[in-house]
Amino acid sequence: MPNNKHKNRGNKNKEVTMTPSNEKDTPIQDYEDDDIEEMQEADLKKLIRTLRSSQKQILELHKSLMDKIENLSRESEILRRNQNETKQLVQQETVIVTEVKNSIDQMKNTIESLTNRMGEAEERISDLEDREQERIQSDQRKEEEIRNLKHIVGNLQDTIKKPNIRVLGVPEGMEREKGLEGPFSEILAENFPGLEKDREILVQEAHRTPNKHDQKRSSSRHVVIKLSTVKHKEKILKCAREKRHITLRGSPIRLTADFSSETLQARREWRDIAQVLRENNCQPRILYPAKLSFVNEGEIKTFHCKQKLTEFVATRPALQKMLKDVLHTETRSSI
Repeated sequence: MPNNKHKNRGNKNKEVTMTPSNEKDTPIQDYEDDDIEEMQEADLKKLIRTLRSSQKQILELHKSLMDKIENLSRESEILRRNQNETKQLVQQETVIVTEVKNSIDQMKNTIESLTNRMGEAEERISDLEDREQERIQSDQRKEEEIRNLKHIVGNLQDTIKKPNIRVLGVPEGMEREKGLEGPFSEILAENFPGLEKDREILVQEAHRTPNKHDQKRSSSRHVVIKLSTVKHKEKILKCAREKRHITLRGSPIRLTADFSSETLQARREWRDIAQVLRENNCQPRILYPAKLSFVNEGEIKTFHCKQKLTEFVATRPALQKMLKDVLHTETRSSI
């Protein structure tokens, strides 16, 4: 009977499966107190071993779980710190982005302001350039007007001086005896006896130029004789050119036409060119008031200015070779 009772109770046992770390799967029974008392020593030992093994497994599992919890806690702390750092970085970046944006806005405003100022400056510069161009054009017009006025004044002076003869070399003080008309009458009688008897040659006025005598000047002042007609002046000058050597009481003098200072300068500018032409038998002449005339290839050529002469010479190789040095010198001097 007891055996059957033990067997019946044994039928009521339940099996629980556990997984030890180092042993195979071992069924663990759920024993009651009465069953434990009836168990034999061998079974008790087996049960104790099973319980100890289970306890060890539970402890290892607990330790493993605690390690995992600790790891998770550390990882969570790391994540939290990373989140805080990330949050701080995001905040810092937000601040930096805001500052950069503000700086960019300030730069845009500055650039816009500078652009506006540059535009205003360009407009002012453009206005100044326009004004300067207008001033230059106005100055050029004024210079042209001045040149035209000088030319007109020169022409008027030449027109007024056209009947005049300028006498060079009359000693100072001769006019004290008979005035300046006296020496001029002596010049005609000494050099042109036929003209001296011409009663139509009348002296309207005679004076020295400049009016004031410079004591430091070694040469005598020129004498200007104004005749009644241009025809008489040209007649006397023609005779003087033919005779070449003119004297007054045996001393050499010169008779020339009386020109304005502008015309005299223009005539002087032809002097070197006329000398070269004369040396090459081109028969140069400086015509009234300041024109150059000479013979080229059997034709008489007349020029009012050097620019026209230069253009003409460029079409005549022989003449260009003849005048290249003097024209080059004249051009370089004018520059």
